[in-house]
Amino acid sequence: MIYSKKTLAQLVINVCAQNGIETVVVSPGSRNAPLNIGFFNHPKIETLSVVDERSAAFFALGIAQQSKKPVALVCTSGSALLNYYPAIAEAYYSNIPLVILSADRPKHLLDIGDGQTINQKNVFKNHILMSANLLEEKDSANFLLHNFNLTHKTIRKAITNRGPVHINIPFDEPLYDTTKEAILFPEIKKEEKTSLLDEVPLDVDELETFAKTWNYAKKKMVLIGVHYPSELLQTQINYILEDESVLVLTETTSNIYHTKIINGIDKLIAPLTEKELVDLKPDILLTFGGMIVSKKIKQFLRNHQPKKHWHVSKNIARNTFHCLSQHFNISIELFFSQFFFLTKNTKSDYQNKYVAIKAEREKRHVAYLDKTVFSDLKVFDLCLKTIPNNYNVQFANSSIIRYAQLFNLNKTLQVFCNRGTSGIDGSTSTAIGAAYITNKKTVFITGDISFFYDSNALWNKYINSDFRIILINNSGGGIFRFIPGPLSTNAVALFETPHQLTASHLCKMHQIIYKQASDLGTLEKQLKTFFNKSNKPKLLEIQTPRALNDIVLKEYFKHLKS
Repeated sequence: MIYSKKTLAQLVINVCAQNGIETVVVSPGSRNAPLNIGFFNHPKIETLSVVDERSAAFFALGIAQQSKKPVALVCTSGSALLNYYPAIAEAYYSNIPLVILSADRPKHLLDIGDGQTINQKNVFKNHILMSANLLEEKDSANFLLHNFNLTHKTIRKAITNRGPVHINIPFDEPLYDTTKEAILFPEIKKEEKTSLLDEVPLDVDELETFAKTWNYAKKKMVLIGVHYPSELLQTQINYILEDESVLVLTETTSNIYHTKIINGIDKLIAPLTEKELVDLKPDILLTFGGMIVSKKIKQFLRNHQPKKHWHVSKNIARNTFHCLSQHFNISIELFFSQFFFLTKNTKSDYQNKYVAIKAEREKRHVAYLDKTVFSDLKVFDLCLKTIPNNYNVQFANSSIIRYAQLFNLNKTLQVFCNRGTSGIDGSTSTAIGAAYITNKKTVFITGDISFFYDSNALWNKYINSDFRIILINNSGGGIFRFIPGPLSTNAVALFETPHQLTASHLCKMHQIIYKQASDLGTLEKQLKTFFNKSNKPKLLEIQTPRALNDIVLKEYFKHLKS
């Protein structure tokens, strides 16, 4: 086996391997050569090379999102490192473990005018769980043990706290020397699990006080944000829905399905009068999962605050509705496992009333979609209906994920979206990374601005042949025509991005099968074979009428009220 002669490179790779890191995404460079050489030759670590560091970081994030395991990123010194920042921020707010390994110059070569040199220490300090700056050999007689322990501590932080960490590693030249002699490092002791769920349960006596409050309340609202698919959680939600005083609201990204849940939050809330909103106000709001997409539910709960807001999460509890009263620092599955022994069903019409309203909204939804013209809304209706069973669906941000919230999805689908920072950057790269590592077929649904912004994502040799992209091209992004404000100004051209671009040449360059549709008949025809097996990935570009989409959507919400 071949190793880098650099002690620090061998040390970092050894600690990564002992902590179970199986995948490393590197970007070509010189200063990081000792790490690239070592990872490439490690028998238990897969090393993937992606040129563009911003795309590489989101690609790694997609892998970590699906595997739920830490993925390491390796880059050279200088501005290369800064290109990781958007994905690091997304990982930080989405609780996805990334281990950033940046090669750096030694201290005597910093701030003297050398190229590819910036101040790399603690550069991500506002969006990182932990930063480690490894010592050079001359800095400490005990530098090996110090660096070993610091590297291990940092990587464990990413794993246990689920988020990004940064390890900065100084390398002096020569950088390419190799050896067949491995340095021996200590064996890391395996951490023992504290329970089946690797957690410490809550104090039952304390939890009983909350259960009494819960049992007394006649209007309990459960709001679920971004969440990994979980059979146990699905079973627990099925159980809690037997209590007619509980109303469960889910976002598309929750991966929870049931006929008694409100899965179209905006469809429910948008038509309600002020009097009806007051009636909807819960006594207790129980939230869990990641970020919330629906702006309407945020406005509603901020303006009609519940008496109690409890949030359940092993991570930070964000005071989204300005009324947070309790944070249960535990996984939702373990919380429910304990809580259900202390609760009882309460007589109420709270759930049945709004499930009935949901059914009425759905009738109006179907009636409107049946008669509406070719538009973004109509395209979503058709595309979502044609996705085969058991696919992973990756949604881009902006109007794409908001449209998705209006539809009932096939319950066999698993849904993902970068909602940590809600940025359009990196959505394609994330979807490609997710598709690469999972054994499920994946379709990525995106808008034109998000797609072209991340077009370097296609410069990737690891795109699966069964990967599918549905590109809804409305020639400039439509979200600024939906939200109040931009159209009332004389600067709307600076909010939107009008263009005449298509994906045809990008697909040709990157050897992706390209299909196109700009009317309903053509779209229906293309979708019939779009998911069929192929030897290359496919992209279907659907061109919709830019000036009509916002009118159709506004009329849709009016129709729900009438």
